[in-house]
Amino acid sequence: MSKGVISITDSEFETQVLKAEQPVLLYFWASWCGPCQLMSPLIDLAATKYSDRLKIVKMEVDTNPMAVKQYQVEGVPALILFHGEQVLASAEGAIGKEKLLQFLDTNLTIN
Repeated sequence: MSKGVISITDSEFETQVLKAEQPVLLYFWASWCGPCQLMSPLIDLAATKYSDRLKIVKMEVDTNPMAVKQYQVEGVPALILFHGEQVLASAEGAIGKEKLLQFLDTNLTIN
């Protein structure tokens, strides 16, 4: 069970995301991205609120080009919700707390 947001790299992607036993929210961000700085506290909140049923990982786009290319991330912040190798949902751009919680609640009930 997740206890917080885990920073990963391209080399850890398969193990941490695709082979995870529980759903994984992958948060793509960049240090130069203003909206990412606004989203980071919400991602931390989600990690706490959903720790019993969701793993949250983050990847910096500039240093992890393989996952960015593979999942066609065109802007940051970006969120992709995985369950195994299946993409359940995705979103690009900054979203508020209510939209983030709705995004997770809606897509986690599918499982």
